[in-house]
Amino acid sequence: MKLYLVQHAKAASKQTDQQRPLTEEGRTDIRKVAAFIQPLKLFVDYLWHSEKRRAVQTAELLAEVVKINKAQTVRDGLGPNDDVTVLRDELASAQQNVMIVGHLPFLSKLASLFLTGSESANVVAFKQSGIVCLRRCEDNQWQIDWMVTPELLV
Repeated sequence: MKLYLVQHAKAASKQTDQQRPLTEEGRTDIRKVAAFIQPLKLFVDYLWHSEKRRAVQTAELLAEVVKINKAQTVRDGLGPNDDVTVLRDELASAQQNVMIVGHLPFLSKLASLFLTGSESANVVAFKQSGIVCLRRCEDNQWQIDWMVTPELLV
């Protein structure tokens, strides 16, 4: 099983727009990452995202290059400060590949929990528009398979 964790792209400030849509820079960055991963022909069973506009828009742009077998959908429990143990328990034995577009600190805590057993380990330096691919090994241990951020791409 692979779990793709995506921090939403750069969004407008609350002062500029309460809905916090993606900025042009954010759209450019996530399109750059999407173009980079397109040749990988990624497939997921589910692409989950929070209900926040910046996550929805990021997920929509990724859905243009990622094959989604079952559903792209809003998922409860993906807010910045939601409890990561709920999702950990659900994904612990799942066989499907899942992409989650969300927020910090949630994504950082979830990755840390899978990789070290402690949500406070802070082992992944997430970047906006970045994707971290975690892979569950045969012994039910998790590893970072790869990571890409817009800063790495020209």
